[in-house]
Amino acid sequence: MCLICNRINLINDGANPYFVKELDTGYVVIGDHQYFKGYTVFLCKEHKTEIFHLPKLYKMRFLEEMSIVAEAVSKAFKAEKMNYELLGNGDTHLHWHLFPRKKDDLGNYGNNGKGPVWWYPMEKMYSDNNRPSDKELEEMKKQLEAELEKLL
Repeated sequence: MCLICNRINLINDGANPYFVKELDTGYVVIGDHQYFKGYTVFLCKEHKTEIFHLPKLYKMRFLEEMSIVAEAVSKAFKAEKMNYELLGNGDTHLHWHLFPRKKDDLGNYGNNGKGPVWWYPMEKMYSDNNRPSDKELEEMKKQLEAELEKLL
């Protein structure tokens, strides 16, 4: 079974501490690592590898919900810009990476602190130092859920 399916099973079992909210087409979760504060993932309920594999109406709803989640992330974490990524080379189950960005959040990495999130060194981005504490995680979940409720 894929990593994303496993995470969805944890959500359904009530055992995923990063879970925020279930929507029609997916699950909203706070990212495990928070170098970019508010980093959120939107997991598709369907195990598909490409957006064009989804039935038309489901696909349109999935894209709409991703946009709603991105707006909620932006508002909850006061983003200056949002970055959206749906890659799938490692985990082939559709899932959106939603990164709230702020000026100079890359520090010395990139062009004057600007550039894609992946310019930041992976070993630093995914360092255990960037995992939220239980208290931080609960606060982030509350902030995001409150913004989602306003938009849904």
